[in-house]
Amino acid sequence: MTLSRAALIACACLPLVACIPEPPQGLAREPSTHVPDTFGGETTAGEATADADANADEEETPPSSARVDWRELFGDPHLVALVDAALANNQELNIAIQEMIVANSDVMARRGDIFPSLSAGVGAGLDRAGRYTSQGQSDEAVGVASDLQNYSVGLYASWEIDVWGRLRDSADAAMYRYLSSAAGRSFMVTRLVAEIATQYYELLALDRQLAILLQNIELQRSSLELMRLQQQAARVTMLAVTRFEAQLYAFEARTFEIRQRIVATENHLNFLVGRFPQPIERSQEDFLALTPPMIRTGLPTELLENRPDVQAAELALRGARLDVNAARARFYPSLRLDVGVGYRSFDVTQLFATPESLVYGLLAGITAPLLNRSGITADYFAANSRQMQAVLRYEQAILSAYTDVSTGLAMLDNTTHRYELEARQVERLTESVDISNQLFVAAHADYLEVLTTRRDSLEAQLELVETKQQQLAATVTLYQALGGGWLRAGERPTDPEPMGAVP
Repeated sequence: MTLSRAALIACACLPLVACIPEPPQGLAREPSTHVPDTFGGETTAGEATADADANADEEETPPSSARVDWRELFGDPHLVALVDAALANNQELNIAIQEMIVANSDVMARRGDIFPSLSAGVGAGLDRAGRYTSQGQSDEAVGVASDLQNYSVGLYASWEIDVWGRLRDSADAAMYRYLSSAAGRSFMVTRLVAEIATQYYELLALDRQLAILLQNIELQRSSLELMRLQQQAARVTMLAVTRFEAQLYAFEARTFEIRQRIVATENHLNFLVGRFPQPIERSQEDFLALTPPMIRTGLPTELLENRPDVQAAELALRGARLDVNAARARFYPSLRLDVGVGYRSFDVTQLFATPESLVYGLLAGITAPLLNRSGITADYFAANSRQMQAVLRYEQAILSAYTDVSTGLAMLDNTTHRYELEARQVERLTESVDISNQLFVAAHADYLEVLTTRRDSLEAQLELVETKQQQLAATVTLYQALGGGWLRAGERPTDPEPMGAVP
């Protein structure tokens, strides 16, 4: 058959080959990347501001705080040292790095499929043709031994020409999966930075609560001694002494609860840092005097660039789209070239005799699936469904990012107002403790009023510290929700390429 006739046959079969079935649920749609113009309000907590007015033409919107280095945002050297150690030693983060290496190896493998493969081979064997076979009769007629040795050495090349771009699409899809895993690691960094900062502030809060308890225990012991003197003077009954003593025991018991929480928090921080339990160095400043850093939200559209999980979902979608293209290309004919050149001889002494022992071959073949294409169809349908999943995950990541910021803004605003009111409550209860003591000494108040006022004051002080910790944690959570924690100072997130673009 001539080459032109083969080409005509291939062209005649092309309409049948190119008939691609429609997926049962239709082709995957384009993702929706629409986000509201604002985050639903502004907040002054911390003093955090939601500068997300897309219609503000007169003044430029300040950039998001997500682009601020976490070292600059936190400032505490002990916290910075903890995060630096965690970024170097955290096992989960190092596991993510190994996953990136695996994804990169897949890219290397798929890119290798695009180019020709070349191999070398050396062989030795023994062939025996039956005497009553045509080959045996021919060998006997020319005096060739029935046991015929066979030696060969040569080079062999094979190349599938990527006519439809299937191999290149597969390689590019693997590259996008690698980039998605890199973005996933960046998202893990933001989570790690936020978790360490939150745990560190909780540790400072527990230290402060323990100090408040110890201070109240000393005051309660002094009051207990006073009650005993009052009981000896017959000014109060034994009931007052026992009630003050019981409250003292309650205060002392509570210190052990806080000490246990301090140990658990320190151990968790050490686990995140990737080391065995040891004391955590921390700031000795007044915890209630800590001021939350200013957080600017920027525009909601900046989340598409700043949030690593959104970037990872987008990159995974690009890879899924290319996988669909590669699966579709399997319905088309494929062109393959096979080349071999070397030496072959039944006499090892004449193996390299040229041109007598020189052999070569060239084969160009076009293959196309015609019947029983269920395997290819199934792969195509599965790739299309995976692309639809990637579309939904991308939209889910955008929705989650926006919701996280909106929730974080509300939390920071509410905890700030709550802290202000509780601070006033503590101030008033502190005054009431002094007043109750004075009234008791003047016999204008009983011991129950003193006990109740002191207990209420202690609970309010502890709750104020907890609210302060929640306020600082809300700042960290909002910073993470905006996508902060993975960029270095002066860096900017890479501008994503248009959807479907091939690098």
